Amino acid sequence: MIPPMSVTVRTALVTGANRGLGLETARQLASQGLAVIVTSREVPAARAAADGLAKGKPPGQVTALPLPLDVGDPAQITAAAEHLRNAGAALDVLVNNAGIAMDGFNAEVARRTIEVNLLGPLRVTEALLPLVADGGTIVMVSSGMGELSGVDDRLRARFTDPKLTRDGLVALAQEFVDDVAAGRHRERGWPSSGYRVSKIALNALVRVWAPELGARRIIINAVCPGWVRTDMGGHGASRSVEKGAASIVWAATRIGEPTGAFFRDGRRIDW
Repeated sequence: MIPPMSVTVRTALVTGANRGLGLETARQLASQGLAVIVTSREVPAARAAADGLAKGKPPGQVTALPLPLDVGDPAQITAAAEHLRNAGAALDVLVNNAGIAMDGFNAEVARRTIEVNLLGPLRVTEALLPLVADGGTIVMVSSGMGELSGVDDRLRARFTDPKLTRDGLVALAQEFVDDVAAGRHRERGWPSSGYRVSKIALNALVRVWAPELGARRIIINAVCPGWVRTDMGGHGASRSVEKGAASIVWAATRIGEPTGAFFRDGRRIDW
């Protein structure tokens, strides 16, 4: 059960918050006075992270979601959303941080990467959107690898088409997976990187969704935290976890405009 939180305290939920960027993002949000719900694929990891964040904080300031939340598993997403609804939770901030970077490249790597890095945030956001307050904030943790320079002109035009819908975007990402499986992705203009395509698509999702969410004054932006020293980024990365998370927290604590944009270090960057 998630304990009641004061209506005067803003609440944030961070996916993949048991380590790395997600954990540091949760820590920085909590340090700014937000109540933070940390989630992980496994309950013990979420609880351990929350217990560490809660030290020295007021009761209820940091809360562990007592359910696993694997963003690559639609059933777990549904269960987590139902649990939050039943607990009467309300969210002011949603940070879609969880993601993967798999070794190798083949159709299965492409499929799984799209499933977690694109469809995961999409499904989490759709499931939790009824709990997000009007005027709330949604952040998609992306990457500089998601810049449109990673695909050819034909695909770039499709990703930036003003008429592109969420369903159309999902179909476009599936087209990439199918092209990889058929051995024709290079001739179709795709890079040999499931991670890169997943982040290009995630950035496109932000642009597609922004006008619709604007009706509720909810802003949605993508953030590149930079090359960060995490398990995913490696020890040779140029940025500390603290600096990378600061970019995410900046976007997470924005209220109002801009929306539908891509940021790093609080500055708008090119797609």
